Amino acid sequence: MKEMQTKLEKQKKTIDLPIGVFDSGIGGISVLAELISEMPNESFVYFADSANAPYGEKTTEEVKRLSMVAVNFLVDYGIKALVVACNTATSAAVNELRNKWEMPIVGMEPALKPAVESDINGKIVVMATPVTIKEEKFSELVNKFRNSAEIIKLPCPGLALLIERIGSESVTHEEEIERYLKRVFEAISFNDNDAIVLGCTHYIFIKDNITRMIDKDVSLFDGNNGTVMQLDRLINGNRVTKKKNTDENSAVVVEMINSCKFREKKEISEKILLNSLEKLSFKGRVNFV
Repeated sequence: MKEMQTKLEKQKKTIDLPIGVFDSGIGGISVLAELISEMPNESFVYFADSANAPYGEKTTEEVKRLSMVAVNFLVDYGIKALVVACNTATSAAVNELRNKWEMPIVGMEPALKPAVESDINGKIVVMATPVTIKEEKFSELVNKFRNSAEIIKLPCPGLALLIERIGSESVTHEEEIERYLKRVFEAISFNDNDAIVLGCTHYIFIKDNITRMIDKDVSLFDGNNGTVMQLDRLINGNRVTKKKNTDENSAVVVEMINSCKFREKKEISEKILLNSLEKLSFKGRVNFV
């Protein structure tokens, strides 16, 4: 009886902890926005490792080391679940993270399955960082659907860093982004009914630029919604979901932390989150702490 009571008390304390979200920079803020939109009763802490961004061109071992440091920080902070909102960190380190911690841990996976299962009958181009593309986890995913569609791997070195530098202000840096996209798309002839899978959370911020550059009826897929739904299933299964808040004046509590200590980084991140929530038609309030 005492053991069961202790377990229930521990579970109650866990329920009140925030969900931790981690990325190498600002890219994962798009994932955080969808988490808030779908799970407004929860609180969140977001850690951006901008001091070491981007991860996509580092060695696998370095990505693993940095991921461990970031997650150790969040665990010490106190979280009940973790979202690795970075495709590169997921590919390189998610298995090690799950082996070390027992809490629910969800990573990012390029949305290849939804693209293959859609009514797209053209080729599927997967844009991703060099590290993601060379990892075994990604190769296994591609091989799984190799016989179902023509899949083209498109490494995009430097693109995450470019987006990290300009933030979500892709409109004011349109020429710079389009020069980059023109170069990487040069060898690919797009047709109507093709698809592009955005295999890096940073790339979501330049969706409109990609669509304008291609100028074809091409569908874009990202893994954000699948990640959110998977986390929802896991925390429900572990019975650590917060009860619905009936107070109409309540706000989602969010703390934005960056390995770069400059105040403007925090302010930029908060602005990007609010802009992302507006695009998702989120009607609630956010309380930054």
